Amino acid sequence: MGVLALLSTWIDAATTHRYRKKRKQFQTVELKVRMDCEGCERKVRNAVNSLRGISTVEVDRKQNKVTVTGYVDANKVVKRLRRAGKKAEIWPYKPYHLVYYPYTAPAYDKKAPSGYVRNVDPTFPSYPPADNNAHETYTSLFSDDNPNACTIM
Repeated sequence: MGVLALLSTWIDAATTHRYRKKRKQFQTVELKVRMDCEGCERKVRNAVNSLRGISTVEVDRKQNKVTVTGYVDANKVVKRLRRAGKKAEIWPYKPYHLVYYPYTAPAYDKKAPSGYVRNVDPTFPSYPPADNNAHETYTSLFSDDNPNACTIM
């Protein structure tokens, strides 16, 4: 009887482990997809709606933006759109009022929709200086001890 009970618990544990799936989180995925006409918009909408777990799909053709909400993975949505023949990427822009220096070279993008700049690392650029040694750097600029100092004086 001990062997039979051990075998039954072992078989039950093996079968229940196989059918467990990790549940995806409800999230919003924003994508940049090139769309020219209503046909492109319809093609994108149908490709995304065919995925399992989609709640809503919002397509903004003017900004070339697709917003998908549901129990989905962002990479699967991008793969599905690429398989449908559309160039797709995760939305690379951020509203310009959320960026410290929106008109620096890495953040400014001429192709960005109005009111948006490219999403860059918030630590770049480091203006104003991160440390409070700005006063020391300005005073050492005109110092006689500094060999690289200004020689105008």
